[in-house]
Amino acid sequence: MLRFLFSRILLIIPTFIGVTFLAFLLIHLVPGDPIEARVGEHGITEERLAELRHEFGYDQPLWKQFIDYEIGVLQGDFGVSVVTREPVLKEFITLFPATIELSLAAILFAMLIGLPLGVIAAVKRGSAFDYGLMGISVTGASMPIFWWGLMMILVFSVSLGITPVSGRISDVFFVEPWSGFMTVDCAWSEDEGACASAWSHLVLPTIVLGTIPLAIIARMTRSSMLEVLNEDYVRTARAKGLSGNRVVIVHALRNALIPVVTVIGLSVSGLLGGAILTETIFSWPGVGHWLVESIARRDYPVLQTGTLLIAVLVILVNLGVDLLYGFLNPRIRR
Repeated sequence: MLRFLFSRILLIIPTFIGVTFLAFLLIHLVPGDPIEARVGEHGITEERLAELRHEFGYDQPLWKQFIDYEIGVLQGDFGVSVVTREPVLKEFITLFPATIELSLAAILFAMLIGLPLGVIAAVKRGSAFDYGLMGISVTGASMPIFWWGLMMILVFSVSLGITPVSGRISDVFFVEPWSGFMTVDCAWSEDEGACASAWSHLVLPTIVLGTIPLAIIARMTRSSMLEVLNEDYVRTARAKGLSGNRVVIVHALRNALIPVVTVIGLSVSGLLGGAILTETIFSWPGVGHWLVESIARRDYPVLQTGTLLIAVLVILVNLGVDLLYGFLNPRIRR
């Protein structure tokens, strides 16, 4: 198992270097000058512009800027925001719990509903439930997040008034953000009104962000279960007189989970990408909303660091998926 882990960790090194290079290069291909975007239309002399460019290192050749950026990343220095003058890593750490809270809620929502629906559809293959689920799954996977989010707001927030429109908690509550996870902080504060407000603000973004992963997980679970249910060992288990639930859950589901785990791992990448749109629609104060604002302001350090750190998170998730493979199927470790 240690050799398996070590081989996977070695693959992270060239991936990290490649992601660092792409994060730097693609951001610098965006048209515009971050210093001019920062000063806006305020009157400023060319000498002052030159001073600011020199202060942030933008008067250096791109290759020199990249080397300085790479050295800083290896030393844990991700630079300072051009707009706020705050360390970018500090801003990221402050906002990242909001994105993680939303992404975890979305993937749990997708798994808790998608896995059982996929299993039931496979067991009841060819039934009305099966066809209905597959039709709904295709519809769910095809809906653009920005449209789905606006429709949910229009129905549940504007028309029915059941859920809030935006934010993480109502303005009438103040909760000490000791962990960054609003639902956890509210529970710690023992303010029932604040807890109810935090959970109600989380519902719509979770459903919107988790709909596409839910549809994909349900379809993959059904497909994988259908393949496993036709295996010889499943027929043998049934011939021994084991109950249907035991055959499906103990013998079939565990072996069917390997491709499903792959889909769940890939869905995390999709969630982080979809979180940018979802956070923008619901004014959710997370990393996605932060990055969208930074694009308009040409805040290169923020864009580079946000892109890089999210990519690193995806790499770590994929590493965790690989290790989970080895746990679910020991033959993969060999």
